[in-house]
This record gives sequence, structure tokens and C-alpha cells, in this order.
Amino acid sequence: MNTFLDSLRFFFIIFAELTLLFLAISTLVGLIFEYVSDEKIRRWLSHKGWLGNFLGAGMGAVTPFCSCSTIPMTVGLLRANVPFGATMSFVLASPLLNPIILGMFFTLLGWKICVIYGAVTFIAAMISGAILESLGLAKYVKNVRISGGHQEREKLTTFRKKLKRAFGGAWADFSSVLLYLVAGVAIGALIYGYVPNDFVVRIAGPNNPFAIPVAAIIGIPLYVRAETVIPIGLALTQKGMNMGAVVALIIGGAGMSIPEMSMLASIFKTRLVVIFIFVVFLTAVLAGFLVNII
Repeated sequence: MNTFLDSLRFFFIIFAELTLLFLAISTLVGLIFEYVSDEKIRRWLSHKGWLGNFLGAGMGAVTPFCSCSTIPMTVGLLRANVPFGATMSFVLASPLLNPIILGMFFTLLGWKICVIYGAVTFIAAMISGAILESLGLAKYVKNVRISGGHQEREKLTTFRKKLKRAFGGAWADFSSVLLYLVAGVAIGALIYGYVPNDFVVRIAGPNNPFAIPVAAIIGIPLYVRAETVIPIGLALTQKGMNMGAVVALIIGGAGMSIPEMSMLASIFKTRLVVIFIFVVFLTAVLAGFLVNII
């Protein structure tokens, strides 16, 4: 009975925290973008070289997009002649970095893990975008057209209307991930209450040298936004899973999920999709080992 109550308490506390965090940060980001035009965004991302990669990764880091939004946005950027490297930096950063994810890391796993995760994924997105462009991989982009892609927002004149639309967008985003968020918190609660500590330590504890790459691969068949798996990671860390493996699981699951790879395959040729998966896997493993070292 005590175990059940502990799991229930974990579920409601974490779910309430994440709900407030998601809605508050999404509304704030949406409100900021009410004052930044779509044309200005495309113009910022049109810089070539490292500045373009920095801005591309930055754009991915501040927009709480899921893959269903990221892919049409990517097509729009490519059609607007945004450099391939900057676009790839955006694609790499978008599922792994946004204010909601960083807020969850800070709240649930601590500021140090939040900083390491944010720095590694941002730098990896920048460098990977630059390398992919320098290798001439832009030729592996398909000439496709996706319906319902990028559209200009209607211009609103009052703060109240902008705030209302920003909250409406935040609520729509929250509704779209609610099922996954509930599932993630529920799984985390079950792990917290019922999975033996020694089992987790044996499989993914600090003494298992393969825990980090295995965790990165395990994330692939899951459909997880990073927001979904962070509560699971919290429960696993409390059961003895090393933090590096948790970070690798989050990056692997969010960056290489099967639905996102399927959508990427609609605009990228197979070779580029495979290279993309390798880049995300490498980022997951590197971030995991760096977390454990620090």
C-alpha cells in the first residue's frame, strides 16, 4: 500500500509541475514570437558560415516544436534558400532543445545537468550542421512539397490578443503531447514505486561501461519527445541509473524516434537520414559520457 501511495504521489506532483512549466514557458515563447515576423526569422537564418549554424541551432532551441511542426518548417527554410548547414543545425536542435526541455531538466534533474545537456546538444547541432554542409550533403535533399507547410501569421494589434493566441498555441501544443506526458509520468511513477534498485544498478549503473550507448539505442523504438522521457529519467536516477545513461536515453529517444525518422525520410534521401541518425547517436553518447565525467 505504501508503494502504491508513493507512486501515486510521484505521479501527481511531477505531472502538476510539468503541466505548469509547459504552459507557462510555451505561452512566453509564443508571446515573444508574436513580435518577431516570419520573414525576419528567415532573414536571420540566411547567414552563411558559423553564424548561420549558430542562428539555426538557436532557432531550434527556442521553438517548442515537435517533429510534425519541425519538418514543414524545415521544408519552408530550404525553399526560402536558407543555407543547408543552418537548416540542419535547426533540424538537429529542434527536437532536443527548447525552453520547456531545459526548464524540466533544471526543475527535475538540477542546474548542472541542465547546463551540460544544453551546451552539448547546442554545440553538436552547430558543428554537425557545418560538417554536413561542408561534405556536400545538400544534394541528398529530395525535391518535395509538403502541404500545410509554412504560413504567415495574421498580424494582431493588441497585447491581449497576442497573449490569447500565445496561450491558445501553448494549450494546443500541450494537448498534442498530453497523452505522451501522462504516459511518461505514469511509467516514471511505476519505476519509482515498483522497480528494485539493484536491478536498475545492475543494468545501467555506473559500473556498466555499455550503459550509455545501450541507453541511446533503446530510445530509438520509443516515440518520445524529450518532455515525455525526462520524468522516466528522474525515476531511473532515483533507482540508481547513472545520469549519463539517462541523458543518452533522452537524446536518443527524442532525436532518433521512428516517427521523426519516417518524416525526415519524406524530405531526405536514405543516405542523409542514416547520417542524421549517426550524428544524433554520437551526440547522445558524447553527452552521456561528459555528464558522467563532470
